[in-house]
Amino acid sequence: MAKKIQKKLPRRKEEFTYHGFNAEALKSMTIEELLPVMPSRARRKVLRGWTISEDTLLADLRKGDSRVKTHVRDMIILPEMIGREIEIYNGKEFVKVEIQPEAVFHYLGEFALTRRKVAHGSAGIGATRSSKFVPLK
Repeated sequence: MAKKIQKKLPRRKEEFTYHGFNAEALKSMTIEELLPVMPSRARRKVLRGWTISEDTLLADLRKGDSRVKTHVRDMIILPEMIGREIEIYNGKEFVKVEIQPEAVFHYLGEFALTRRKVAHGSAGIGATRSSKFVPLK
């Protein structure tokens, strides 16, 4: 008799929490309630006040625009942005980013990389001493 092998599915990660608060609890908090939960760098940015461009971005997000494009890479990701799709400028093009709960209190610019990964090709003929004698095809 052959034993039936049951394949185990990978265990799903439990619900996201940030300092004991789940995503829905974070969304329901006001900015003043979020301040003690935030890391110090994000708290400092919020306490100093939003710039005009950051204020405009928040207004567009709160308005419910389906497509939000922005150049503001230094904006802190707030819990109200979770689940939204934002297009962030990386210096050349707009990169579509869906905001996940794990991204809360990070910067928008962290998710739209400005430099591409370098993929070098193989060395050409004459690039090294040994390739000088490789016959041409």
